[in-house]
Amino acid sequence: MIFRFNGGALRRRLLPNRWDFVAFPLIIGSIALIAVMFRQTELPIGTLQSSPVSLSPSNLPEYAMRTTLRMLVAMLASLIFSLVYGTLATKSRRAEKILIPVLDILQSVPVLGYISFTVTFFLALFPGKVLGAEMAAIFAIFTSQAWNMAFSVYQSLRSLPRDLSEVSQGFHLTPWQRYWKLDIPFAMPGLIWNMMMSMSGGWFFVVASEAITVGSSTITLPGIGAWLALAIARQDMQAIWWVTLTMFIVILAYDQLLFRPLVAWADKYRMETTRSQQAPQSWLRNLMRRTRLVHRTMTLLGLVFATLSRLRLAGSPASQPQRKANPLRRHARAVDMLWNLLVLALTALVVWQVFAYISRDVTLVQTGHVLWLGLITLLRVLLLTVLCSLVWVPIGVMIGLRPALAGVVQPVAQFLAAFPANLLFPVFVIVIVRYQLNPDIWLSPLIVLGTQWYILFNVIAGTSALPNDYREVTANFHIRGWQWWRQFVLPGIMPYYLTGAITATGGAWNASIVAEWVQWGDVKLQAHGLGAYIAQTTANGDFPHIILGVAVMSLFVTLFNRLLWRPLYAWAENRFRID
Repeated sequence: MIFRFNGGALRRRLLPNRWDFVAFPLIIGSIALIAVMFRQTELPIGTLQSSPVSLSPSNLPEYAMRTTLRMLVAMLASLIFSLVYGTLATKSRRAEKILIPVLDILQSVPVLGYISFTVTFFLALFPGKVLGAEMAAIFAIFTSQAWNMAFSVYQSLRSLPRDLSEVSQGFHLTPWQRYWKLDIPFAMPGLIWNMMMSMSGGWFFVVASEAITVGSSTITLPGIGAWLALAIARQDMQAIWWVTLTMFIVILAYDQLLFRPLVAWADKYRMETTRSQQAPQSWLRNLMRRTRLVHRTMTLLGLVFATLSRLRLAGSPASQPQRKANPLRRHARAVDMLWNLLVLALTALVVWQVFAYISRDVTLVQTGHVLWLGLITLLRVLLLTVLCSLVWVPIGVMIGLRPALAGVVQPVAQFLAAFPANLLFPVFVIVIVRYQLNPDIWLSPLIVLGTQWYILFNVIAGTSALPNDYREVTANFHIRGWQWWRQFVLPGIMPYYLTGAITATGGAWNASIVAEWVQWGDVKLQAHGLGAYIAQTTANGDFPHIILGVAVMSLFVTLFNRLLWRPLYAWAENRFRID
């Protein structure tokens, strides 16, 4: 037998093709962008004052790249945080009792509240360098992204079908293998849609993260947010139009280069036994598949990851529950009681420390006034959440059932979700002042910008995750109209909607800080509410009153989640779980 070595075929496999020459510039450009931006962080912090932000349109490409890189770094940190945090909250019943209430509190703390106390820390951590200010900005963006994604992972893992868990036990998967083979794939479609929403949420607060003002300290980082803050202060409408156009181009770019490929890739993880005829498409994903060297490199990385995910780590294989009761199970009730007491003690300690700090400068009358302002903002948040649900749930279902339509609507929805309320200040201020309207009513629509998109994106994610075979059953049995909504769609999307509603209320509370205290040049409009109170005290650097406002906001959001959203969430999980 004679073996012939085909060297020509091997060389052809190793040589790049024409698609590689298209893909390589994208990859090299991304690496170069990261390298250049990282080098900027090593400069002395004095360069921020010596090279102030300019409203020249020629600076916008650089500002856009720096803002986008900050948001992508924050997104990566948010992804890691959400996977770890959501998994711990799902796998450990005792950890869940701490982590989920803490998550409620974290999402209720406004971005300005984080900035007030983290700027000094990061500047001291990296003294004399721009990196400290960059880390403060990235952390502020992180706080506007991470909580929504963590809730998404938690919701997905809690609603994991029992039959899939039984299959993993039948294959004797270890916890490590189950996590990468079952948990993460099942959570991925919803997580990606929430990543898009979180990215847009970061744009909403990019002004606060890049133009940081706390008391007498002001730090301005070159970026779209700093440009926008300067344009608003100078009432420069031309600059606002330029930054709006730049935002649209940037959002369209990362939609096409990042999220559209991710949505198309995650479609394979949908839970269904029959394939949908319309699957999400991505020109970039198709391009990478046609390349030779890039595709082989990505395939090699995929094999490495698959090998790591098959390692039998993290304990013994999952098995059926044992009938023998061990001593820990016999004393589980006592352990739970001790754990609950420990949690209550820690909570009481934190509350006491906050009370001791603010009681020196805040009177009981002022506290009552802040609570009243919180009730006013709560009414706005509730009303706008209901209105947004009535509008966006039907629209989200329509988009989610049509992948081709979702591909068209996706970048538009991301742009509208990322559209900062600050850009609408001129319109609202001019109209309210000219017609002498009531700011308490007419500033409220600005809160919608921080509310409606969480509901829309989660409803789209829930509708997209509906099994295609279920859709075919409803079509075969001619289930239509209200019966179709009541027996198929609403039960299927309810956990996703509630996740969106929970994060929507948190987003609305944060948006109230921007919406209830509006400034356009020298003209200032203020609505009665907790958001305006926090915005004013932050601008004044009044830390005891900042803590009071943040504490009251956290109290309202936590109680509202505990008394309404969590019971509804548990009901939907038990009532509408797909098994």
